[in-house]
Amino acid sequence: MTIPSPTRRACTRLALALLAGLADPLTAQAQPQTPAYPNQAVRWLVPYAAGGGTDAMARALADAMQPSLGQPLIIDNRPGASTNIAVSVLLQAKPDGYTVMQAENAALLFNEHMFARLPYKPATDFTYIGAIGRMPVALVVHPDFPAKTLAEFIAYAKAHRDGVNYASPGNGSPHHVAMELFKQKADISLTHVAYKGAAPAMQDVMGGQVPVMMLDLASGLQMMRAGKVRVLALASPQRASALPETPTFAELGYKEVNAAAFHGLVGPAGMPADVVNRLNAELRKATQSPKVVKLFADFGFEPLPGSPADFQALARSESARWGKVIKASNIQLD
Repeated sequence: MTIPSPTRRACTRLALALLAGLADPLTAQAQPQTPAYPNQAVRWLVPYAAGGGTDAMARALADAMQPSLGQPLIIDNRPGASTNIAVSVLLQAKPDGYTVMQAENAALLFNEHMFARLPYKPATDFTYIGAIGRMPVALVVHPDFPAKTLAEFIAYAKAHRDGVNYASPGNGSPHHVAMELFKQKADISLTHVAYKGAAPAMQDVMGGQVPVMMLDLASGLQMMRAGKVRVLALASPQRASALPETPTFAELGYKEVNAAAFHGLVGPAGMPADVVNRLNAELRKATQSPKVVKLFADFGFEPLPGSPADFQALARSESARWGKVIKASNIQLD
């Protein structure tokens, strides 16, 4: 029997469709595929020299993230210029997730207010991957200093308006800006003595050459516990588990004196969302690893888990807050 023409045409269309279906996988295989991220080593910029607290934190986090990512995370120390050297390297890199930077107060919060001609804008030139945490600072004095409490220190400073120096790890450091905030809120006058790093500043406070400073817990926790400096108050919303007996400024009537060395992970602007979310998830997981948890406890470091959007919102809010302090104190780095 002869197959009617319409049916013959239908069979022809079906045969062509089957052939097309068989050809599709071959066609798909011939198309270029985007390699799964990551398929090579990730460079992790650290804007400080090797051996410091930021470097130790970056290495611990990178070690904790590597097994799950399946690729090495290589620490690249690029110190100098208030972290601007590391930032320039970051912003010259492709936004593909293979170059990231551990950023803190200078790059995220301070530099845009301290430099008249900063070659980048933190609000738009970074991809915010995730916050790492905050390292509170505390007001410490030499053990023989007359003031035994925060109230006594404020009274002493008001009685000696031209005679009290304070140390910091450097001009524009979180410690410097935190002390300027305290000065504004307590209405006292102190003279800044800038050092090249937390260690020499702390040594001179312990030696009595300079009586007082804001000191981060990572640098000074052992000295605080040993009584080599006296801790008067912690610039944090709540007491630190590392120093449970130390009151906060808020408890003592100065709730706005809230200051810390603030850390997070950023990349160049324009990173793919799936890469950002992968790195954020691995970063959050790494902060819960036993080695990192112990390191954070030793540093008095408070983790800040959250999404990339949470990190960006927090960074921009903190930048606005500290911008007012920097302007009022006239802190300039160029």
